[in-house]
Amino acid sequence: MSAPYDDTDTDAAARYAKARAQIAGEESGGLDGVVGILHRLCRSLTANLDITGAAVILMSAGESDGVAAASDERSRALGELPFAMGEGPCHDAYIARRPVLTPDLREVPGGRWPGYASAALSSGVHAIFAFPLHVGAASFGVLDAYAERPGSLSIEQEAMALTFAQIATEILLDGDLTTPDGKLDPGLSTALDGRAEIHQAQGMVVVDLGIPPAQALARMRAYAFASGTPLIELARKIIDGLTLSDDDDLNLE
Repeated sequence: MSAPYDDTDTDAAARYAKARAQIAGEESGGLDGVVGILHRLCRSLTANLDITGAAVILMSAGESDGVAAASDERSRALGELPFAMGEGPCHDAYIARRPVLTPDLREVPGGRWPGYASAALSSGVHAIFAFPLHVGAASFGVLDAYAERPGSLSIEQEAMALTFAQIATEILLDGDLTTPDGKLDPGLSTALDGRAEIHQAQGMVVVDLGIPPAQALARMRAYAFASGTPLIELARKIIDGLTLSDDDDLNLE
């Protein structure tokens, strides 16, 4: 499912120039700064690979921090799944620092990512290709590509996806991630806003149940998955007064 990348293609420079030109020609969707550039990158990759969509997922310590940009709202929702489920191809790609290519989510070996695979399939996506964004010791996240139809990428498509991942890494490495007054780029800040609410709710569960933070987040994810409730919605209900318990039933009304 994952494979190392050995770019011996003499057309690498041409691919890079082509990708850069395509990104520059895409609409920004009204978004500014780094987020606007990454949005154009996701849209360009989607058109280039003839796939459903793409998302740039920021990550740290093996956890998804937020979706920095996506080609469309459906892809943004798919990009949020790894954090909500605590699993997925992007986690493996980030940790291993190598692409994780999943041509058919119905045939994932060893039962990996059961919650993630189920949710992605329910959204109509059957194939996911995750490319890590890293250079040297610096790791920023993963570029995810989504396809409705099962099937592997061709050698040319994989090479182009890796080129887009390289460019996304350069954008995050060289881009102005903060404003002149030291604040996070507004688009990136918006992408991470929901995490603050989730971490606040996580802290409340820690206090309510007397359990470690990691277990509290796992409990929240389990409740969210069992009830079919987005994790961010559950977090807001906890902040508003909902108390999780060891009971099997969860009343979210």
